[in-house]
Amino acid sequence: MAEEEGITVKKSENFSEWYSQVVQKAELADIRYNVKGFLVHQPWSVRIMKKIRDLFEEELEKKGHEPVWFPAVIPESFLKKEKEHAEFSADVFWVTEAGENFEKLEEKLALRPTSETAMYTMFSLWIRSWRDLPLKTYQSCQVWRYESVTRPFIRGREFYWI
Repeated sequence: MAEEEGITVKKSENFSEWYSQVVQKAELADIRYNVKGFLVHQPWSVRIMKKIRDLFEEELEKKGHEPVWFPAVIPESFLKKEKEHAEFSADVFWVTEAGENFEKLEEKLALRPTSETAMYTMFSLWIRSWRDLPLKTYQSCQVWRYESVTRPFIRGREFYWI
């Protein structure tokens, strides 16, 4: 049986199904990757997202911000230190072992749910006096959150941000 072309449901009748069809038929993402909340971004969506990212980065750099890259894993102790400001423990993907022998790590590592906790720890080392201010940095990266309800491009478990 040939695959139907075009959108087969009206937006006003079933928005969820309409949205899924638009994402798939416009070839923005392939949602058949077998892990809930994780998309395979196809060329059109990657191009769109790169354009948006480039515009944001260009504006930030015009205003004197410098790019930085922080690790994708954050020690549990960093998250605990900032827990009253950034509470993500329920939404975190935890790394607890590594290597082919599944060695237990000394400290649990979170796949970055946000960058602030890693940044604040390092900023406290970098900023020694008022002369070090303002510290103007930005990071473009992926973050991961264990969202219970997912939707392509709206609410995923892995997403890109600045």
